[in-house]
Amino acid sequence: MKKNSQQLSTILVVDDERDIVDLVSYNLEKEGYLVLQAFDGEEAIRLAKTKKPDLVILDLMLPGIQGMEVARILRKNGTTALTPIIMLTAKTDEIDRVLGLEVGADDYISKPFSVRELLARIRAVLRRCESRVEEKDQEIFVYENLAINYRSYSASIDEKKVDLSPKEFKLLKFLSLHPGRVYTRNQLLDHIWGDETFVEPRTIDVHVRRLRTQIEKDPMNPKYIITVRGVGYKFGSKD
Repeated sequence: MKKNSQQLSTILVVDDERDIVDLVSYNLEKEGYLVLQAFDGEEAIRLAKTKKPDLVILDLMLPGIQGMEVARILRKNGTTALTPIIMLTAKTDEIDRVLGLEVGADDYISKPFSVRELLARIRAVLRRCESRVEEKDQEIFVYENLAINYRSYSASIDEKKVDLSPKEFKLLKFLSLHPGRVYTRNQLLDHIWGDETFVEPRTIDVHVRRLRTQIEKDPMNPKYIITVRGVGYKFGSKD
């Protein structure tokens, strides 16, 4: 049965600043979420593994194990590998955003932050996670004029089959299974090329360009494979 994310979801809030934890927890509980709290990296990892929250709000600057390493550990553990993570941090440099996404964060919010924006981001991430589960159980995925048959490894635009290479199809499949989530080039290389050697991150750009010529009406103004400047690519709308 599909979970009502606003009434039943459990969220782990991790920050060493008690005032922020209390503020976020108060507003989450007002919205009907169940809240767990952690003030350091070790406790965050323990709670994530034992309580299995539906989402983690994670500060980067933590005593003990830093937030970036906490995210890496959670992503490598079978129990928490798919738990969505929103990074909440005072670090605003682009490199920090890229590193956060590379270790598997689903979203990134800078301090100071708007509580309303944080709640909106949480709802969006939880909806995307529900969608991913539903889509993975489907044989055919349809978005606007694009149809993808995951089982037969085929795709069509306006019911006309498009000719994709195996890597182009894997790229399209992976992004469409995670709509709205931004992936860096290195992440896409890991997921699609795996352990293949001598593959440069810019290889992704080449395959994206080829893929767009096949599925986009206007490859210079794409609506399926969207570039997120300075970070990577995502599937879906530009919003």
